[in-house]
Amino acid sequence: MKFEEYLSSLQSKAVTVIGIGVSNQPLIELLCSRGMSVTARDKKDRAALGALAEELEKKGCRLRLGPDYLEDLTEDVVFRTPGMRPDLPELAAAVKRGSVLTSEMEAFFEVCPCPIIAVTGSDGKTTTTTIIAELLRAAGRTVHLGGNIGHPLLAETGTMSAEDIAVLELSSFQLMTMAKSPHIAVVTNLAPNHLDVHKDYAEYISAKENIFTHQTAGDIAIFNADNEVTRSFLGREMGSLRVFSRRESVERGTYLAPEEGGKGQAIWMANETGCRRVLPLAGIKLPGTHNVENYMAAIAAVDGLVPDEVIRDFAGNFGGVEHRIELVRELDGVRYYNDSIASSPSRTIAGLNSFPEPVILIAGGKDKGIAYDSLGPVVNEHVKLLVLCGATAGVIRASVEKAENYSGLEIIDVEDYQQAVSLARSRAREGDVVILSPASTSFDRFANFMERGRAFKEIVNRLK
Repeated sequence: MKFEEYLSSLQSKAVTVIGIGVSNQPLIELLCSRGMSVTARDKKDRAALGALAEELEKKGCRLRLGPDYLEDLTEDVVFRTPGMRPDLPELAAAVKRGSVLTSEMEAFFEVCPCPIIAVTGSDGKTTTTTIIAELLRAAGRTVHLGGNIGHPLLAETGTMSAEDIAVLELSSFQLMTMAKSPHIAVVTNLAPNHLDVHKDYAEYISAKENIFTHQTAGDIAIFNADNEVTRSFLGREMGSLRVFSRRESVERGTYLAPEEGGKGQAIWMANETGCRRVLPLAGIKLPGTHNVENYMAAIAAVDGLVPDEVIRDFAGNFGGVEHRIELVRELDGVRYYNDSIASSPSRTIAGLNSFPEPVILIAGGKDKGIAYDSLGPVVNEHVKLLVLCGATAGVIRASVEKAENYSGLEIIDVEDYQQAVSLARSRAREGDVVILSPASTSFDRFANFMERGRAFKEIVNRLK
């Protein structure tokens, strides 16, 4: 269905948009600009919305705010916010009455006029998505970046052409009810995550699978062959399969092999034409084995779309994405890194494994119902001082102290990041690394991981 046809199909219907956040504001404004009957719903009250409430009302939008924002959900079309479970009783009742439940992202898949490359996974999806988008741009393509990063794309669909490419990062929440899959689907890895929202790990995996289960013969699925869960997807692809692996060579996809001449390793690409060296690991500016995997996934996705020399030029200059092992500054020979995106133990483990130097780790935040046992041994191996704050401080401490390799690592609890950074500054020595890598969500003290990371950077940048 084309964009204008889709909007025309909504013209005579009552529409409601649940959640007046950043991702839905362009959608609300688009629907209002076409003269549709639009109700925007949010659990925040009018005072919390501030001037935005009046702005939306001036555009013709009705507001339903506060604790009863989901009552009387009788509109014909309901756009849910990504983090809201689709089986919420109020939503289920609306669907039973005949409402169509959808989302901004599901609608975009219906009307997007160009090929879509989408990335999901537990770790690495933002960096992989960014690398794919920037490689395509460097190769001269017009790219529309959206989903969990970039900005909402539905309102911009009318300006897109068939020759463009949309590159999306998709969360499990966005994928839960998705009935379409992208032309190229990438799954970076899977580990327990978001179990505070999903019923269990099986439901989380099932949501992620939607990124490829609706593909057809002409599409491409890319899986991590080194991850137990994503390896189990092999053979279930609907179209062509590519894999990436650091551990073994592959028939189609990317793998590690020695450089020509035997000095160091490189990422190689295998396809129907044979195997070729694409990117030496020494040419990747981003630190960490996990970023090697991110490049392997991205290279598999853009094979045939981006020349190898463009990939090599980009990798030598790309310094990474904000809040993802982001170098904040170096002071007195100590490097301070912001890894606020690390909201799970697996993310923090990947961050710690990126550094051979002694590490002072600042961790802790809100619990989201996942196990921390795997974190303790890695902390004991890499960390010289563990600084904890937040609701998960106790479970992180327990994972460290009960690990077999625990040998008395010093662990100190603090009240906030100001104390954490001050303590790290006083104890760090030249050559050390100080990293904020919380292994937990931010919601105990911050609105999101971005706000958390920026608060940390502000404190670090004030150090004298």
